[in-house]
Amino acid sequence: MDRRDSLKSMFLGSLGTGLFLTGCNTDVSAPTPEIAKAAEDYFGRTPEEAALIEELNSEQFFNEHEMETLNILCALILPANDEYGSATDAGVPDFLEFIVKDMPHLKTPIRGGLMWLDHASNSKFNTEFKEASEENQKAILDTVAFPDPDKPGWEQPVQVQFFSLMRNLTMTGYYTSEMGIKDLDYKGNQPNIWDGVPEEVLQKHGVSYDPEWIAKCVDQSQRGVTAEWDDEGNLIT
Repeated sequence: MDRRDSLKSMFLGSLGTGLFLTGCNTDVSAPTPEIAKAAEDYFGRTPEEAALIEELNSEQFFNEHEMETLNILCALILPANDEYGSATDAGVPDFLEFIVKDMPHLKTPIRGGLMWLDHASNSKFNTEFKEASEENQKAILDTVAFPDPDKPGWEQPVQVQFFSLMRNLTMTGYYTSEMGIKDLDYKGNQPNIWDGVPEEVLQKHGVSYDPEWIAKCVDQSQRGVTAEWDDEGNLIT
């Protein structure tokens, strides 16, 4: 199993523990005009949320040097393969830029971790991390990529905590991007196959299908065809 497959398995395995059960809303009444208008204008975002997103996007936290380092780091964590690009190609550094502004408690550990990468690279290879060779970059990351399994997360060295955080965020950003969703081969909600009311039920109630309609409505070869009606409401296809 290569690196991408291993990380994909880790990501998929973590989904089960990241789901939260919420109570079901049984109120099926029509939304108020205000709610309907907000949904139409903001595509699921409330005006307050949309304003916050606009505010966060107007700011810039990481400087140019940090963004260049993130571009390299994300690609090292999840590199490209023959079919899909790297995490950087999927726009994960921009995702990280947004996340640290939306979750300010991440600013210090990530910025501090990027500074540590440069310090480690300068100490060992006399150059900044982003200027080091890929071999040397990987050598630095190998020193922090494997947490001690006998210690809880908060007892790991801060450099190890930083890389674990970056790996988790990179995976989250990638597999929620358009590219990552295609990589997962996620199909979304798929309709069940319906082949009509069982014959014994039809007989019990003394009814049957019109052959013309059953051919149009229960032809599985036509499942992908969008239904069309004429001006009088008659099914065409």
